[in-house]
Amino acid sequence: MKLHELTPNEGSKFTRKRVGRGAGSGTGKTSGRGHKGQNARSGGGVRPGFEGGQNPLYRRVPKRGFNNDRFATVFAIVNLDQLSRFADDTEVTPELLLSEGILKNPKDGIKILGNGELNVKLTVRAHKFSQSAVEKIQAAGGKTEVI
Repeated sequence: MKLHELTPNEGSKFTRKRVGRGAGSGTGKTSGRGHKGQNARSGGGVRPGFEGGQNPLYRRVPKRGFNNDRFATVFAIVNLDQLSRFADDTEVTPELLLSEGILKNPKDGIKILGNGELNVKLTVRAHKFSQSAVEKIQAAGGKTEVI
């Protein structure tokens, strides 16, 4: 292949429409703009979203202020009754919870909640703990560590 053999893809190149020319072009005289009116004038036309004076869509639709959902920190929740399956003196980490199938997605961090009973002594490492979870883990002889 040489440079002089290169050609553009079929249909990728086309001649621009030259309006206002006679001789059978089909776009002579009014140049495809119709007769008179705002859109026929140079610089004419309406701004985007303008609906001829009718209340436009962007003003009709209700707006309900700032929403923090995009920026909020979302924690994956684990309850104490899910931790009671581990043996004594196990160090419970996010990696262990993932490998055991307790968590599918750790999201922005892991929070341990105090639902259920805990009868085994565990060292639990997580990003957040509820107060009741800390009390129950310590009552069972375990420890909590905030990552």
